[in-house]
Amino acid sequence: MTDGAVTEVARVLVAADKFKGSLTAVQVAERVTAGLRRVVPELEVETLPVADGGDGTVAAAVAAGFERREVSVTGPLGEPVTAAFALRGTTAVVEMAEASGLQLLPAGVFAALTATTYGSGEVLRAALDAGATTIVFGVGGSATTDGGAGMLAALGARFLDADGKPVGPGGGALASLASADLSGVDPRFAEVDFVLASDVDNPLTGPKGCAAVYGPQKGASPEDVETLDAALAHYARILEKAIGPKAAELAASPGAGGAGGIGYGALLLGASFRPGIELMLEVLGFATALERADLVITGEGSLDEQTLHGKAPAGVAAAARAAGKDVVAVCGRLALAPETLGAAGIRRAYPLTALEPDPAKSIANAGPLLEQVAADIARDFLS
Repeated sequence: MTDGAVTEVARVLVAADKFKGSLTAVQVAERVTAGLRRVVPELEVETLPVADGGDGTVAAAVAAGFERREVSVTGPLGEPVTAAFALRGTTAVVEMAEASGLQLLPAGVFAALTATTYGSGEVLRAALDAGATTIVFGVGGSATTDGGAGMLAALGARFLDADGKPVGPGGGALASLASADLSGVDPRFAEVDFVLASDVDNPLTGPKGCAAVYGPQKGASPEDVETLDAALAHYARILEKAIGPKAAELAASPGAGGAGGIGYGALLLGASFRPGIELMLEVLGFATALERADLVITGEGSLDEQTLHGKAPAGVAAAARAAGKDVVAVCGRLALAPETLGAAGIRRAYPLTALEPDPAKSIANAGPLLEQVAADIARDFLS
């Protein structure tokens, strides 16, 4: 179909991710719906906020009908925080960023060497206690680079230094690790369907590992990156002594480097790795909603090269294209050429910066701008 109006659109599906720093995925859906109906008041709009496993994953699950559960756990700096997970029947959606995310740190504060994933382990235990037999573990947006050691410790693993004392929190402390014992890990993990949902496929260590690629985003200096990478490599060697060659194999596996290496910890617990958006679309019931739609609107804060590598809009567009549905996108900023968008299954993108070129003003006024953009989509595609 050539670019232009889509005929006989009876129902629009809004399946967009958050605009990080300005709007949640739920708010994006609300604003897009309002803008569409400004032009076509009687339009049927179905909203399905989506996430790729990173921050916002629990909120997307709750918006899709899961029950929100809250639990008090250990935050990335060791302080108590309230973290949520989502539950529907015996399926739980757990988001590591709820307990161990960057958003939990005070503004301008980083703790690259010492931030812990202990609280993420506590949330997983709470999901088990709630009766979950399937756990989708979304990872991303972490403040941590501890290889999941904190999470494993919360679940019963022991990591000791040469004096037989527990090593301190964070990835930096793993340099002093002398022995590891996973025999005390919660035995329920042997019985559950545990799935690691991540939009990255990095290994644990090396030039493409979690410290090198993502450490600087968490405040790690070049020296900190070297320290963390060496400590994580040492951690994997100690685990190899404890459980055998599997530890080394898992460290090199896709997804091990997710969220500061918590992916590695999840793989050690027996998790299977799947691309986050692919898995989340299944959990959220996207295929059924897609069947009802004539046009799909997806998006996120920035449509750029990263979008094409496992982010939510790319996953939505791929699934919609496979079903023969038209897709347009909304975004804060657009850094992809029209032909690249087309190759990804997106017919056209509508950036907020086309209306407000100043990024700070665009972010501050994202809601009203998004309504205007959605009205433009309605005029271009629905009228």
